Amino acid sequence: MKKILIYISAAILIVSCNNSADETVDATQQKLPGNTVTFDSAQLKNAGIQTDTASLQILHATIKANGTVDVPPQSMVSVSFPLGGYLKSTSLLPGAEVRKGQVLGIMEDQAYVQLQQDYLTAKAKMEYLKADVERQKELTDAEAASKKNYQLVLSDFKTQQILIRALEEKLKIIGIEPGSLNVNNISRDVAIHAPINGFVSKVNVNIGKYVNPADVLFELINPSDIHAAITVFEKDIAAFKAGMQGTVTLADEPGKAYKVEVILVTRNLDENRAGMVHCHFLTPQHNLLPGMFLTGSFELDNKAAQTIPEEAVLRYEGKEFVFLTKDGSTFTMKEVKTGAKENGFVELLPDDSTSWIDNRIVVKGAYSILGMLKNKLE
Repeated sequence: MKKILIYISAAILIVSCNNSADETVDATQQKLPGNTVTFDSAQLKNAGIQTDTASLQILHATIKANGTVDVPPQSMVSVSFPLGGYLKSTSLLPGAEVRKGQVLGIMEDQAYVQLQQDYLTAKAKMEYLKADVERQKELTDAEAASKKNYQLVLSDFKTQQILIRALEEKLKIIGIEPGSLNVNNISRDVAIHAPINGFVSKVNVNIGKYVNPADVLFELINPSDIHAAITVFEKDIAAFKAGMQGTVTLADEPGKAYKVEVILVTRNLDENRAGMVHCHFLTPQHNLLPGMFLTGSFELDNKAAQTIPEEAVLRYEGKEFVFLTKDGSTFTMKEVKTGAKENGFVELLPDDSTSWIDNRIVVKGAYSILGMLKNKLE
């Protein structure tokens, strides 16, 4: 009986010690900051954690970024008709090539007839008013008529001049040359002419449809100034300068590279912390179409950089992190900014609060530590 009591007491003591040890570990974890976690020796062995310091390397960096084929705003034209009307005829199809001045379609409406009538009527009245002004001036000079009559006629003459000038501009807006308009060529039809060389990207109207002045009938693109618009993130955009050369490849033609040169780097970032780099093709590319997806590749000058293996960098919740350690068992998660990459190594950009050379960084097993940290927080 005495032996049984001894065994029971020993078992209780062992359980009590184990519980005490577990409570000690838990208490230690609870005292650590939210971004820090401690491993015991068994956990370290199972996780296969390895640490090292950042190394100084000479990088011949290449930046790759995605973008699209684009054209500047002045090379994209939306064709509308200022007075509206019915589309009488057109033979355009998307993709059709057009030349500047080419007829894109014929519009028809009685408003065009009325405008031409108003102009010719105003011109006819102008001839009478001009003669009347001359007659009233002669009478006034001879004191055979009051000066007031002359002033009234002169006012009517100037008002008519204004009306004619305004009607001339309205005619020009719809493509009718006022100097060639006469009573014999009044027409209800007006041609729409292409304002640029290029090709048709969209046809938004069909024959017989009535269009309002604000409606876009056709959309044209001039591909002569086609270029690559590449999206570059904040950490890389400072490396781009006008005159830098690189290559781009199309998504559906990855084996063919086109040489490009940077012509413009935007000075603002969008909501994704990215800016635009615009590049001209060094040789004209008439087979490329706006909107095509591409990938740009640009080589930077050699530079000395503090680097770590790429697998040491964690990507978590849209940010990049590494784990730092001083004693090899307690690990603190630190947000970092990375730069160039080469041969499996990535550059750690300078940080005012941390010296990468003087800190040991987890280079293997970082995601195991992240998992432990997340469990701790939960």
